[in-house]
Amino acid sequence: MLRIKELLFTALVAGCVGCAPATAPTPVPAPDTKAQDMADIKALEDRFTAAFKAKDIGAIMACYTPDEAMVVFDVPPPLQYTGATAYRKDWTDFFAGSVGPVEFSLTDLDVTVGGDVAYGHSIQRVAMTDKKGKKGTMTVRVTDGYKKVNGQWLISHEHVSVPVDLATLKAVANAK
Repeated sequence: MLRIKELLFTALVAGCVGCAPATAPTPVPAPDTKAQDMADIKALEDRFTAAFKAKDIGAIMACYTPDEAMVVFDVPPPLQYTGATAYRKDWTDFFAGSVGPVEFSLTDLDVTVGGDVAYGHSIQRVAMTDKKGKKGTMTVRVTDGYKKVNGQWLISHEHVSVPVDLATLKAVANAK
């Protein structure tokens, strides 16, 4: 009888070796989503740049949220554009006033990401020729609000501005 108890005790001890609490597995570091989000927003701005140079309004609007909640403060009147439909018309009017290719650059992009929203600012320069053959250039300051929609970053709010000379109250289209 003692022999059976010893065998049961040995079996119980041997079986419980695997019952000891396991040490927690080493956590696998999460991918650096912030760096990926920043790269995705940079890619969005690169798509915008290519679309602008191509005067491709459809591709430009694909960079923005397609809903009517989007708000844009642009340089030309009105005071604000509300919704994708109104902003598409702004782009249509903008490109209708030019002939030939446009030059466009986006520099000094700085983005801050926080979850599914982000904001960024940049300096954007455009050179184009109007229908009368006059070439013009403009440098603007742009602040964008981004929103991740279905896993894709889009611009949901935009503010475009030019500096103003306070002595003359005139826009300074090519400020440095």
